[in-house]
Amino acid sequence: MNVRQLDISRRSIALAAALIGTVSLAIGAHAALNMRALDAAKAVSTDQVTGSVGETSRLALVIGNGHYPDASAPLTQSINDARALSSSLRKNGFDVDMVEDASKDDMIRAVNRLKSRIKHDTTVMLFFGGYGVQAGRESYMLPVDAVIWKESDVRRQGVSIEGVLEMMKEQGAKAKLVVVDASRRNPYERRFRSYSHGLAPIGTPDNALILTSASPGKVVDDGKGEHSTLVSELLANLATQGSAESVFNKTRLAISRASEGDQVPTVSSSLLEDVHFDQAGG
Repeated sequence: MNVRQLDISRRSIALAAALIGTVSLAIGAHAALNMRALDAAKAVSTDQVTGSVGETSRLALVIGNGHYPDASAPLTQSINDARALSSSLRKNGFDVDMVEDASKDDMIRAVNRLKSRIKHDTTVMLFFGGYGVQAGRESYMLPVDAVIWKESDVRRQGVSIEGVLEMMKEQGAKAKLVVVDASRRNPYERRFRSYSHGLAPIGTPDNALILTSASPGKVVDDGKGEHSTLVSELLANLATQGSAESVFNKTRLAISRASEGDQVPTVSSSLLEDVHFDQAGG
């Protein structure tokens, strides 16, 4: 190899080294930019999650059962009540899941949908209009496909109100609101020896508010209006935009006075904070 060839080889090596160095710098710079972009994306994601934690969600499950095969006539008020209450709750910022003429499977699926959405900051409301029966000192919401001949049928085919409340508690709901308009004379009366009228007292877990259409063990007759007496007064008081406890108590007093004591709804509260139906009130 002569001197000229050696110079060319050295220059080629130097150029190759310079090229490799340039490529390495470019790759390093690109990697650094990617890391910065990834870190920025993580920061945005974290901010979004942190921001969403503080947003209080409001969920409602509204069930109106009116067409029971064993009944002599449909409960048209229950359907009307469910629709009107759903509309009112939506105006107040609730995300409402409304179910009409629900079978047992329909009710279980609706409760499971509610369960999957409850977070620790959620205010949850349950409304049930239809037939309710007590068995073993527990109150059950009856689906339209219930076949009731003995007390064990109630426990097997009904949906426990206390059970739904317990689910809300286990999921960590912020507040639990329940309205049960089911203290009616039903077609299953006297089919089993241990039958008791009306609903049993509903146990109230922490931070819960419960309104039922009558006192435990009592039944009320449906009026002739579009809505039941309970829901008519409840809708009127929801428009006042007071606290939930105030709305329930005003509803109770209005019905008691209007019926001259014949119908006395029950309000049970263990609320630890003010809960409002309107979004402005919290």
